[in-house]
Amino acid sequence: MSFFKKLKDRLFTSSSKLDAGLEAIVERAPQAPVVDGPDSPAETPTSALAPSALPTPAVPTSILASPTLASPTPAPDADQPGPAARPGLLGRLFGRDEVAVPRRALDDAMLEQLEELLISADMGVDTALRVTANLAEGRMGRRLSVPEIKGLLAAEIARIMEPVARPMPIYPKKPQVVLVVGVNGSGKTTTIGKLASQFRAAGKSVVIAAGDTFRAAAVEQLQVWGDRAGVPVMTAPEGSDPASLAFDAMTRAQAEGADLLMIDTAGRLQNRADLMEELAKIVRVIRKKDPDAPHNTLLVLDATTGQNALLQVEIFRKIADVSGLVMTKLDGTAKGGVLVALADRFGLPIHAIGVGEQIDDLAPFDPEDFARALVGMEDAA
Repeated sequence: MSFFKKLKDRLFTSSSKLDAGLEAIVERAPQAPVVDGPDSPAETPTSALAPSALPTPAVPTSILASPTLASPTPAPDADQPGPAARPGLLGRLFGRDEVAVPRRALDDAMLEQLEELLISADMGVDTALRVTANLAEGRMGRRLSVPEIKGLLAAEIARIMEPVARPMPIYPKKPQVVLVVGVNGSGKTTTIGKLASQFRAAGKSVVIAAGDTFRAAAVEQLQVWGDRAGVPVMTAPEGSDPASLAFDAMTRAQAEGADLLMIDTAGRLQNRADLMEELAKIVRVIRKKDPDAPHNTLLVLDATTGQNALLQVEIFRKIADVSGLVMTKLDGTAKGGVLVALADRFGLPIHAIGVGEQIDDLAPFDPEDFARALVGMEDAA
């Protein structure tokens, strides 16, 4: 199964919410919705059919030059039932068939409804306004169907997210120190295990430091991943100083010539000043070994937290100088739009997204695939 297919299937909660909302918006036209079909030309405003208002279809020359299209069709005998009416030329070029397609003219009321729908998907007010404004540019008054709106939304979402879709950089420095931070339950431990396994499969030597010394389950979970990937996991007695463990892990990674040192941290509640100070201490201690460390600080975010993820980014950027994001649990929420809000507001690199517990459920972030899956479009292939 391709990751796009998996992403689309598991973003069903988000995409089905948007899908149902878009259908309701199109059907909620101020008057009876105009329907494309052989019997509706009289209801179609002339301006909506003007060539300048319609996208130019990419049609092979052989179709445009087809004698079948050019040949006149003799009128049927008035006393004999003729064949079923066929859709017009434009309908055939755009692949429309006899099935009626509800459409609605894009106006201010429709834009407001689209904004509300995007906000309900946790895209945020500012981002939702920006997306709908760009969608409306040059299209006011045009009648749009649900599939067309999806395509426009996906294009705008992908445009916003394209600049932040970057894999985690790998440096020649050894060891490259990767500090992984986030609040309780965000998926840090699982993310570290998956990344370590993937780096190991790519030929990198990895050491993991189980810095969440206050939670035995986190250490055990990392040890399971380490055994699975063939990656050593450094641990310390429960309740030990995480900064001391991080320092010892750097010493070992340097001695062994490891490519990467991944340091887990305890789940931090961003409103707990003592825990945040402990995280700042880890950073100060590892910089005694390498002034440039950590070379990457990954903030793992739980998609189900919605707009609270924005606050988490603000706080962790101040404390730990976050360099990139990983979004987990996109399969368990109708709030997938928060990733768009994060990209629009902070511009931080989004390295990977997770949609499950298996190792291949964490993949590099692809903005086009994400945008298409979020709005419920089919695979382009």
